[in-house]
Amino acid sequence: MTAAPIPQRNPALAQEFVQFAAQSGVLRFGEFKTKAGRLSPYFFNAGLFDDGAKLGRLAEFYARRLLETGLPFDMIFGPAYKGITLAAAVAVELARRGRNVPFAYNRKEAKDHGEGGLLVGARVAGRVLIIDDVISAGTSVRESIAMITAAGGHPCGVAIALDRQERATEGGQDAPWSAVQYVTQQLRMNVAAIATLEDLLQYLNESSDPALAAFAGPLRAYRERYGV
Repeated sequence: MTAAPIPQRNPALAQEFVQFAAQSGVLRFGEFKTKAGRLSPYFFNAGLFDDGAKLGRLAEFYARRLLETGLPFDMIFGPAYKGITLAAAVAVELARRGRNVPFAYNRKEAKDHGEGGLLVGARVAGRVLIIDDVISAGTSVRESIAMITAAGGHPCGVAIALDRQERATEGGQDAPWSAVQYVTQQLRMNVAAIATLEDLLQYLNESSDPALAAFAGPLRAYRERYGV
């Protein structure tokens, strides 16, 4: 049984986000080697949302996407490390928009003093939404689910910035599914992405900058070879 579907992404919001990511230098086009050993024509590094203005704008995109989906959740959880900043920023933006929810995150190693344990922030309870930048293999989501469940919460979905829409790797081989498909179909979790690889391709196809438009062909070929 798979997760119940949520409303499809907002194409206008997706294009707005892709343009913002590209102008911020977070989304780059060229030739990059991925962890799977693939030569990718693009690189998305959410760690480069590295100042207050960019992080605040990123949180705005997450909040807008979450609110339009209607996905029910009682709190948000950010897996270490990138998810920590994302969870905090999105919680602030949601509160600014009238949806005040608690948030928590985990440490990589448990503390044996102070409040102790692996989890920091609000008590984990109710429907817990996981916030991260991308889903590469589903490992981080599985780990988050285990921590949330052990703490007494109910994992209800995942929010990410970009769905790469490409086949995951398993044992060094290409799998027939993407990481996002694995999470939705095997872990039975809704995934709300702000944008997808198709949105990147649309951005390049519609670009008036010849230097950017030149990457449309390589991105299309990459999608045909590794896409799902």
